[in-house]
Amino acid sequence: MKKKITETHAECSKELLAIKDAMDILSGKWKIHIIATLTYEGRALRFMDLLRLVDGIAAKMLSKELHDLETNLLIKRTVMNTKPVTVEYELTPHGKTLEKTIKEIHLWGKSHRKKIIGK
Repeated sequence: MKKKITETHAECSKELLAIKDAMDILSGKWKIHIIATLTYEGRALRFMDLLRLVDGIAAKMLSKELHDLETNLLIKRTVMNTKPVTVEYELTPHGKTLEKTIKEIHLWGKSHRKKIIGK
């Protein structure tokens, strides 16, 4: 019996490790909001567009979060050859794999809001 519990614990630990990895990348107040904004806009956005659309985020925090998302290969940063320089951000193919998750979070949020607030 002990062997089976140990095997189950090991399997559970692997599952939880994957969740921990995902949460490490997506944690914080802004990352999912930024990814959702890029998902629902469906196109590359400039820094100032994101700053306007991600309600309440400061420029310095947006810059940090975009850098983290780029480091984790979820977004692509493109510097345009314009004057002044324009920078655009878009989801990478890897980042687009989160679209289903973002939409599920959206649906859960609507359901939760209805249950708690009744609206």
